[in-house]
Amino acid sequence: MKRFLEGTLQWKTAACFMFTGSVIVTMLVFSCFGQQYISIMTLLSLLIISALGTFIQFLAFTDTIIKNLRYSLRLLLFAIPFLLLLTCCAYFFAWFPTEEFGSWAIFVGIFVGIFCIMTLAFELYYRYMGKKYDGLLGQYRKQQEKQK
Repeated sequence: MKRFLEGTLQWKTAACFMFTGSVIVTMLVFSCFGQQYISIMTLLSLLIISALGTFIQFLAFTDTIIKNLRYSLRLLLFAIPFLLLLTCCAYFFAWFPTEEFGSWAIFVGIFVGIFCIMTLAFELYYRYMGKKYDGLLGQYRKQQEKQK
């Protein structure tokens, strides 16, 4: 039970961060297009995406339920359900004219582009941090050898 509650608290915190970030980005985009408010329905759609998207992220990127899965498969395990979630929200909350195929192609293209950029950014960040910590570990080992 304790593990469930810890997981729930982590999920809640991550969902709050995602919701706050998505509201800020939405606010910036809306203000660029001259819109001065965010509707309740838009906020509701962002809340749904944040709550369910964080849960999908938890399933895909932790070893809690799915163990020993390659990172590339974890990316697919996240991307496909998350795109489905975004597509459902886009359709039901009428984010754009859904009758035109071009709108959907642009929507999916934007998702794939942002997903690739974010994946690349995380990969570069973790490689950089890995090298940094490898260097610090090497320095620590040298210090330990000098002390002996």
